[in-house]
Amino acid sequence: MKLWDKGLAIDKKIENFTVGNDRELDMHIVKYDIAASKAHAKMLGEVGIITSKEVEILEQELLKLQEQVTDGSFQIEEDFEDVHSKIEYELTKALGDTGKKIHTARSRNDQILVAMQLYFKENLQEISGKTKDLSELLLDLAEEHKEKLLPGYTHLQVAMPSSFGLWFSAYAELLIDDLYLLEAGLKVVDQNPLGSAAGYGSSFPIDREFTTRELGFSNLKYNVVAAQLGRGKCERTVTANIAAVANTLSRFAMDICLYMGQNFGFISFPDELTTGSSIMPHKKNPDVFELIRGKCNKLQAIANEMILITNNLPSGYHRDYQLIKENSIYAVENIKEILEIFIHAIAKIEVKEIDLTDEKYQYLFTVDSINDLVLQGKSFREAYQIIGGQVQEGTYKAGANKEHTHLGSKDNLVLNEIRKKLKEV
Repeated sequence: MKLWDKGLAIDKKIENFTVGNDRELDMHIVKYDIAASKAHAKMLGEVGIITSKEVEILEQELLKLQEQVTDGSFQIEEDFEDVHSKIEYELTKALGDTGKKIHTARSRNDQILVAMQLYFKENLQEISGKTKDLSELLLDLAEEHKEKLLPGYTHLQVAMPSSFGLWFSAYAELLIDDLYLLEAGLKVVDQNPLGSAAGYGSSFPIDREFTTRELGFSNLKYNVVAAQLGRGKCERTVTANIAAVANTLSRFAMDICLYMGQNFGFISFPDELTTGSSIMPHKKNPDVFELIRGKCNKLQAIANEMILITNNLPSGYHRDYQLIKENSIYAVENIKEILEIFIHAIAKIEVKEIDLTDEKYQYLFTVDSINDLVLQGKSFREAYQIIGGQVQEGTYKAGANKEHTHLGSKDNLVLNEIRKKLKEV
C-alpha cells in the first residue's frame, strides 16, 4: 500500500529504489507516528471535521497498534512502503471509511516531520542523561585520584606535571559543553511541525496549537514553509550535537589507548574488559576504546553528510530527504550505545602509580624550576635561559613537586564548581 497510489502500475525496479530500507528504519519511529496520529484524530474531532464517535474508535485502534509495538508483534510487511501506509491500512481494515479519514488535513511530509522530531526529542533527552552520568562518574574518579601525579604532554613530548584528577575532570567539563549543545538541539526539535501538510498548509480549519499541547511540544513551528524546511535542519542539528559528544569521547578514548600502552603504562583495565592476540599471549588490547574511537569518528562524518545532502535544496519537499533518515537514526542509536559502554568500562579503570624519578621524566618540572627563580627576583627570560642552559649541559636537577594553587590547576581542581555547572545544565 502506498499513500500516493493512484491505481497505476509502478515499475518494480523504480519502486524498490525509491522505497529503500524505510520499512526497517521506520520501526524506530512507529510509536511516534501512532502518537501523532492519535493527536491529529483528536484535533480533527475538536474542530468538527470528524465526529466524537469516530475519534473514539480511531483512538481505540491506534491504542491496539501501540500495544503491538510494545509487545514486539508490530511489523511493516513488504506490501507497505513505510510505517505511515501500514498504520492507515490497519485503521482502514478495522474501521472502513472512518480509517480513511485519518489522513484528512495532513501529508506524509508532516507525518515524517513530526514523528522524527518526537523521536529526536525523546532520544536527545536520553543522550543528555547518559552524557551527564558519564560526566558525574569522571568527576568522582577525579576526586578519588586527585593526589596521583601524571605526566602532561605537548607534541607527545614530556611537558609539565599533571594529575589523574586533572585528566578525568578535563573530560568531565568538556562533556558539559556538549550538554549545552544537546540542550540547544532539543530546543530546535521541540517545535511542532504537524499541520504544515505538504509544506504549504491546508484549507481545513485545523487547530495546530491543540496538537502542540497534545504531543507535549514546548512550541509550534508557526510558518508552514519553515516547518517543511525543518526537514534536514533538524537532522543537521541533531547529528552535529551528537558529533560534539563523539569528538570528546573519541579524544578521551585515544588517551586511554595511549596510556594503556607499555611505553606509558599509566592505566589498565580488568582482563574481562580487554582482548588478547591469537599468537601473542602477553597482549591486553584496548579493543573497546579503539572501537569507540572509530565509531565516534564515523559519527562525526555523518554530520558532514547531512550538510552535503541538504545544503543546496530549494524550498519545498524533495526525495533527497529520504536519504538523511538512515544515518541520523544510526547516529542517535549508536551514541547511546557508545555512552553506555563507555560508562560501563571507565568505571573499572585501574590507575597505576607512576615513578616520576624515571629518567624520561627528568625535565617534567623545568617550568616549576623557572618559576622558582622568578619568585626569587630574576626576570622570566633570564630564569628561562638559566634552566635551559642546565638542560643543555646535563646539569639540571628537578626539585620537589610544586603545588599549583590557581583555579583549575592540578592541586586546585575546583570539582565542586564543575559539579555546579553540570547540575545547572
